[in-house]
Amino acid sequence: MSYQVLARKWRPKRFTELAGQEHVVRALTNALERGRLHHAYLLTGTRGVGKTTIARILAKSLNCVNGVTATPCGVCAACTEIDSGRFVDLLELDAASNTGIDNMREILDNARYAPTVGRYKVYLIDEVHMLSKQAFNSMLKTLEEPPEHVKFILATTDPQKIPVTVLSRCLQFSLKALPAGVIDARLAEILGAEKIAFDKDALALIARSAQGSMRDALSVLDQAIAYGAGEVRTETVRTMLGAVDIEHTYRIADALIAGDGPALLAEARAMTERVISLRIAVAQTVPSGVDSLPDAERIAAYASALSPEIVQLSYQICVQGRTDLALAPDEPTGFAMTLLRLLAFAPAAYPGSKQEREPTAILQSKQPDENAPAKVLSRAPDAVQPGDSTSVLPASSESSFAAMPRSEDWPAFVASMKLSGIGLQLAAQTELKDIAGNEFVLTVPEASRHLTEKAYADKLKAALEEKLGRRVRLRFDIGGEGSATLAVQEKRARAESRAKTEAAFHDDPFVQDVLERFDGKVKPDSIKPLS
Repeated sequence: MSYQVLARKWRPKRFTELAGQEHVVRALTNALERGRLHHAYLLTGTRGVGKTTIARILAKSLNCVNGVTATPCGVCAACTEIDSGRFVDLLELDAASNTGIDNMREILDNARYAPTVGRYKVYLIDEVHMLSKQAFNSMLKTLEEPPEHVKFILATTDPQKIPVTVLSRCLQFSLKALPAGVIDARLAEILGAEKIAFDKDALALIARSAQGSMRDALSVLDQAIAYGAGEVRTETVRTMLGAVDIEHTYRIADALIAGDGPALLAEARAMTERVISLRIAVAQTVPSGVDSLPDAERIAAYASALSPEIVQLSYQICVQGRTDLALAPDEPTGFAMTLLRLLAFAPAAYPGSKQEREPTAILQSKQPDENAPAKVLSRAPDAVQPGDSTSVLPASSESSFAAMPRSEDWPAFVASMKLSGIGLQLAAQTELKDIAGNEFVLTVPEASRHLTEKAYADKLKAALEEKLGRRVRLRFDIGGEGSATLAVQEKRARAESRAKTEAAFHDDPFVQDVLERFDGKVKPDSIKPLS
């Protein structure tokens, strides 16, 4: 007997067997049970998430001998022929290979004729976004008013390329990428039925490598079974995928905490990628998010040893380092330099940072006097205690690691940024409500809502990132009072300056003498300060 790959052998044949697409299954099941059938369906989603599978199950539901039903029997001639791809009234078209108007006209001409053996003639057009503009235009009328015996099921991985005139004529379902846990559970179920020995950690590796695609996961599983001589073991799968033992990442984190450069280089020779930073960041911001992991306690320990700022900075350095690999003489050198950069650019509070070796620091009070110059002092690192009222930064990093602003200091902080035009207008209308990690929550008055458009927000975001030396995100809450914005402060300052100018003008003896002699009056709008 010829071998059938797992992706085909274990393709779901009923809606109840589908995993991870409950929202689509529920909608289609309700429509079938109540007889509320649409004439055209559009299924969108990345590869391997079930678009074609759902289309075939829907075709069985429409043509099963038991009638239109959400639970086709699976044993009648229609069901078995659809499963095997031989049903004459299910016409599958690959739009990537049949993009022209002639192909579409042929389909539409055939659509006029009644089904040969089934109840409905079902047209499944895969990768429909590949059709030409002329082909789309030719099918519009048929999509809007098809014969009663015809159903269209369109599938695509790129719905943005489908004309809105087609989208408006279809009932659209967006299939989501499958969570790794769902894929993991399905793989375990299949291996149990196939009576193949496996390790749970091996399935977790495969599930993560699939990136949400069940078909990709089953293809990798097929490869793992062959590679492991009929078994699926963790070390075998890790070697096959080129994945790195998590212990390498722990040792790199230990070396960073200790400031041990030689240890970093030793790990660089044995490891090619880094996968732990995200889990540490989650443990710091949402501790419950890692409770289910087998190494939750270990992750929590690193979350305590490393500050959130260091984790975020390390992440950015690694992302940039990955981009720079293409410019390195070779990958091992580029990787080693990235690890050393983590050590070289560590902030002062970091145990392995340059600050410990060079104690010169810039000290800035939490409530700085804007006119006071920064003081450069020589101070040993151990003089800084937890909760100290000063912020210690390396002398060379004053701009690279600027402190996050406080709400009350936001107007002055905005004024210090390099902004002009619309970007400055937006910044001047904002109040700092909160900072959550790298996300700035800004309130904007309703009257200034138009300033929050992406083009203007991007200017403010770029200026913030340049000022702070780190990546940030912006979130706008519309409806703020706007009482503590830079614009309000400047308006208040102008009003106070004008009031002082007018008072000084009226108090001037010469002005008073002129007004009295000539019974004159002063036009307030005509009073202008000399400077």
